[in-house]
Amino acid sequence: MSHRQSFSCCPSSVRMARIRIPSTVVIIFVTVQTGFLLFMYARYSSFMPQSEEKPSQVHILILSSWRSGSSFVGQLFSQHPSVFYLMEPAWHVWVTMYQNSAKVLHMAVRDLVRSVFLCDMSVFDAYMPWKRNLSDLFQWAASRALCSAPACDSFQRTDITSELACKTLCGRYPFSKVEEACKTYSHVVIKEVRFFDLKVLYPLLTDPSLNLKIIHLVRDPRAVVKSREQSVKALARDNGIVLSTNGTKVEDSKYKVMQEVCRSHVQIYETASLKPPNFLKDRYLMVRFEDLVRDPLSEISEMYKFADLSLTPRLKSWIYNITHGQGPGKKKEAFKITSRDAVSVSQAWRNVLSFQKVKKIQEVCKGAINILGYQLVDSEKEQRDLALDLVLPRRQNQFSWSSFNPKH
Repeated sequence: MSHRQSFSCCPSSVRMARIRIPSTVVIIFVTVQTGFLLFMYARYSSFMPQSEEKPSQVHILILSSWRSGSSFVGQLFSQHPSVFYLMEPAWHVWVTMYQNSAKVLHMAVRDLVRSVFLCDMSVFDAYMPWKRNLSDLFQWAASRALCSAPACDSFQRTDITSELACKTLCGRYPFSKVEEACKTYSHVVIKEVRFFDLKVLYPLLTDPSLNLKIIHLVRDPRAVVKSREQSVKALARDNGIVLSTNGTKVEDSKYKVMQEVCRSHVQIYETASLKPPNFLKDRYLMVRFEDLVRDPLSEISEMYKFADLSLTPRLKSWIYNITHGQGPGKKKEAFKITSRDAVSVSQAWRNVLSFQKVKKIQEVCKGAINILGYQLVDSEKEQRDLALDLVLPRRQNQFSWSSFNPKH
């Protein structure tokens, strides 16, 4: 990666699709396609004996929300030489069918994610029905796999690539290289912010063609709001989809979107920890962004172990450099992964947000703040006192942090 990178979640503004497709047509196409696939799978499974052997590839879904550090976590996987990574491929679903609600789009998002995990990139035909290059894929340059062979000849798999260099050298390669590259990796990792219910993913978790594990990344909602304020316009369309405004862009001044985000984190955690189905055992990992930036190598080693990956010396050096930069970052860096002081970034909200604003966020996200292991503040003095740690130690929390444990 370049020296100018930042901790950010996810942009929602890139150039719009060159061909406007009626959302109704796409919904019908996706529904028919899904029905056909389910029919064929049912017929196939009825004739074939069930096998306990897992697929050769490992599939990892980084499940998070906007402005929660998920782009950083995505890069921790993207830069690994064994990983094929895509950042928010479901952006294409939302930008095409933006007049629908997040709940309505869950099925289309899930089907696209499944196809990407299986390295079947024909799923993008419904959203980009033209002759495509790599550069037509949302945030393609964030994928080291699409900047190195066989997708692009300019870098080696072991290189730490930068988005700027990749965009300059690799953007004109044909879109077919995405599928070709995907099939050569042992791990396929997707970072996605467009799931709000863990149960939507049950069909993927029980799909015998997938070997899926979920990393659930969370962040202090107060820090999320501070970060969202740096990218208000970029998030407006996604806000409208979350709030079901029928295509109208929305600025989240009343924290209605944050309320939905917080509710979804609680739902995902509780579904995975309170009497979860057996198929979730050892396949769900909760990670707090604050723990990650305080002890990067330890937390990343834990995530890699969960994903059946090993930490290389080159990655260790890169991780240290990007978590020990200077300063909290600027507004123009909101959607970049730069070398910054990670702990300073995670605590910046305490000096930037007004106490009145913090009180409002705590009101709408109280449940999430409590269950995710953060401390409420009762006064501006507590908020500004950086000696007062608002991230509770793991041992005080009521759930297992290292991996799923059905006893909790």
